[in-house]
Amino acid sequence: MKFLVAVPVFNEARYVTRVLSAIRRHASDVLVIDDGSSDATPDLLAGIPDIAVIRHPENRGYGQSLIDACAYAARHRYEWIITMDCDEQHEPGQIPCFVNAAARGDADIISGSRYLEAHPGDDDAPPERRLINETINSLLRLSLGLALTDSYCGFKAMRVAALERLCLDEPGYAFPLQFWVQCVRAGLRIRELPVRRIYRDTSRTFPGTLDDPSARLAHYLAVFLGELRREPLPTDAP
Repeated sequence: MKFLVAVPVFNEARYVTRVLSAIRRHASDVLVIDDGSSDATPDLLAGIPDIAVIRHPENRGYGQSLIDACAYAARHRYEWIITMDCDEQHEPGQIPCFVNAAARGDADIISGSRYLEAHPGDDDAPPERRLINETINSLLRLSLGLALTDSYCGFKAMRVAALERLCLDEPGYAFPLQFWVQCVRAGLRIRELPVRRIYRDTSRTFPGTLDDPSARLAHYLAVFLGELRREPLPTDAP
């Protein structure tokens, strides 16, 4: 199975070298999407051989980084793309678990869940983040019939051919709200895979007004409702 590991980064000089070194032990094809980093991240990436890099000249958003990664995977004829973050909240050692789950052939989206099973040493999630996650989980279940335990985990394996049935254009942190609506409408097969719950740095913040949990949730809900009102794509399942 030909798979690509894609890693969005923004000002991750503290972690990027260590994380990519660990990823390379489990994947030969790695793409980094540098979303306009202004720290030492670009220089560090330039010194790492045998990785592909997409660099945004300015910060375009987490969602746009994922959109660009999926387009790259399609252009280069990968069968699967595995996305993971660069802040050591996702363990590269679990990449083979996603590869094995993808190889079973019974899913199009395999989404990591930090809450599906308890793991020894799991960290406590920041309360406001867990509350927002649970709110979105309930919203997806009630509105779409999609039962997820972790709607906001960025550690995923996605079948590239299935992604080509979507039309994703949400550039920011609300990307998952658009993603899940389109996945359900397209009839994609969605599974969860247990992953560890790791929070190395609970002081990390969101940009601008999104750092306020109430404003962040309101933004997520606005994107979700907008996507529900959007005309279904011609390829959407009835």
